[in-house]
Amino acid sequence: MNILIINAGSSSLKYQLINMNDESTVAKGNVERIGIEGSNLVHKYSGQVYKVEQPLKDHTEAIRLVLDALTDKDHGVISSMDEIGAVGHRVVHGGEKFAGSHLINESVISMIEENIPLAPLHNPANLMGIRACQAVMPNTPMVAVFDTAFHMTMEKEAFLYALPMDYYRRLKVRRYGFHGSSHRFVSQRTRELLGEKDGEKLVICHLGNGSSLSAVKDGKVVDTSMGLTPLEGVVMGTRCGTIDPAIIYYLMKQENLTIEQVDNILNKKSGLIGLSELSSDMRDVRTAAENGNEQALTTLNIWAYGIRKLIGAYTAAMNGITALVFTAGIGENDFTARTRICKGLEYLGIKIDEEKNRAAAGEEAVISTPDSAVKVVVVPTNEELIIARDTLELASK
Repeated sequence: MNILIINAGSSSLKYQLINMNDESTVAKGNVERIGIEGSNLVHKYSGQVYKVEQPLKDHTEAIRLVLDALTDKDHGVISSMDEIGAVGHRVVHGGEKFAGSHLINESVISMIEENIPLAPLHNPANLMGIRACQAVMPNTPMVAVFDTAFHMTMEKEAFLYALPMDYYRRLKVRRYGFHGSSHRFVSQRTRELLGEKDGEKLVICHLGNGSSLSAVKDGKVVDTSMGLTPLEGVVMGTRCGTIDPAIIYYLMKQENLTIEQVDNILNKKSGLIGLSELSSDMRDVRTAAENGNEQALTTLNIWAYGIRKLIGAYTAAMNGITALVFTAGIGENDFTARTRICKGLEYLGIKIDEEKNRAAAGEEAVISTPDSAVKVVVVPTNEELIIARDTLELASK
């Protein structure tokens, strides 16, 4: 069965067509600037790239363009839409109602709508992608895979904030966590790679422009760094991560800022870009540090220090650690970042083989020494494959 994976943003749409017979990617691409001047599609297949530029007023037109590209006589990979057995949709926020993936029906759509206040930028875009696909492919089964679902195994001591309980009861203010499909894929693959066994305690570091850590014990999440929103946790490309909440009031008072302006600062002007005053891209900051920029070096140290603290905290939460796992853009490809984080974790018995660490770039590798008390592993993430597998399982029923 071929499964189409859709990840819809407010003005963009990413897609992959996966052949589930061998779990291979047949084609992938993205549509940008939907509803904006300069709409375009970039379609990749068999090592080739096909580009289309045309006005697209909404996501329905974008989906039609994607399907046209997939079935195009010159650039397509399937002969008709009938060869798409199901569609899997990434949905950012499932709230407390979704601890797993679900076949999409009107009830599921209503619950996704209920969670819009928890993800006002993401869930409406995800719904646009769902409705657009339903309009163009009304008889094709569709599945919603939620970023928050994998983290629903957390206990109350991990997910509740010390706020008046009324806010949790009425408004569902709690820790949810994100990047769930990534953490789930990486935890499963790590267990396969190292040999599944009872008592396994993983700390997974999903490090990219957006970053999150999770503590996973025997395949279940104990804790995770992102909270009510993806803003909490470690320093990211443009997000500040965890800060004193009183900073928000202080900035508003001292700088005469609105809450929207402060929200923009915390989400889009902080993190690596805010600290370094250079770039939100780790590669740029690292290059500047290597060239003697002290501010860039300090930025890298702050970034690594926060991650290292959480690794220690999650080791305490699980009463131990058996493997430390790196994934996502920085985690998979930046050996200097991995070294910087692990320096200072010697008390856990972690020992890095620097030759293996340098060689590990975008591929699976154990980068710890044979006598390391904790395995240190690089595992490339594959969120789309998790979505495809869930979609196949549910659609087949």
